Amino acid sequence: MTFNPHELEDFALPLPITQAARTIAQQFATQQPTPHKAEQVLLNTLSVCVVNDYLQMMGIPTNLAASDSWNPIVRLCSDVADLEVRGLGRLECRPLRSTEQICHIPPEVWSDRIGYVMVQIDESMREASVLGFTPSVTTSELSIGQLRSPEDLLDRLQELMHPITAAASSLAPAFRRTQANLSQWFNNVFEAGWQTVETLLTPPESNLAFSFRGDVLAPSLEQPEAAVRKAKLIDLGVEIADLSVALVVEINPESEEKTNILLQVHPRGNQAYLPPSLQLIVLDESGSNFLEAESRDADDYIQLEFSGNSGEQFSVRVALGNASIQEDFVI
Repeated sequence: MTFNPHELEDFALPLPITQAARTIAQQFATQQPTPHKAEQVLLNTLSVCVVNDYLQMMGIPTNLAASDSWNPIVRLCSDVADLEVRGLGRLECRPLRSTEQICHIPPEVWSDRIGYVMVQIDESMREASVLGFTPSVTTSELSIGQLRSPEDLLDRLQELMHPITAAASSLAPAFRRTQANLSQWFNNVFEAGWQTVETLLTPPESNLAFSFRGDVLAPSLEQPEAAVRKAKLIDLGVEIADLSVALVVEINPESEEKTNILLQVHPRGNQAYLPPSLQLIVLDESGSNFLEAESRDADDYIQLEFSGNSGEQFSVRVALGNASIQEDFVI
């Protein structure tokens, strides 16, 4: 399905541009020999980061390090904005300014791509919109009215997976992430991977095996009698070597229909503190950011707390730089 520019507001997917993405883009831009090339690399990098965040949010594994856009020599010699999708190939993520209706696609990226995603970058470079997708190009200019909707991109990736046997079996779960049913937790029914806090955080964090209520963690505070608390290992080592943290979820019934939910992220292993700028994000049913916390220097945990009604769905995302893991929940 394609759509005209007047329908863009109905189809475009707005996403924030993270501080980490802006930092990386500025770093890559300062390595370029001319202002024109620097602006090109800046926009290309922001576009790649936005698509990378979107795919990771949808549970689709990517590999920035294997992308030509992350290679300093290729960046210097070519106008490239590719993103490696693990096991499938490369997406080209082409940027547009907020006032542009035509996207420029250089001939050197007309082949060896599994598709082309158009990303409109806001002038502030703090927000972007995934405008749409096309599976192939044969011209250097593409009107945004020729694009398919962003949802068609996910369909395209699923189609590419079907003919693949061994690779598909390892990637397919990314499109069918397990949704944790928090109501069942009260009945002692837990999804795979969720453990007791004591199991996951001890040793050496044995002093963390206590309630999370209050502004600071204190062993003297008792866990509410009806509350249920579980932890899960979050491995960010795909992009960042040997980095794992623990996501802790505590639920406590407020009423028959409403549940209080407390989220925390803790360091693991020999790490006493979380790395700076690690984000804990809650997304609502539409995928929009609802709450967010970010670690600072020497933070030994970060947390968020909110309430939800029975049947509501939300997701929790733990992110650092270009690495992120998402967990889905229904209350």
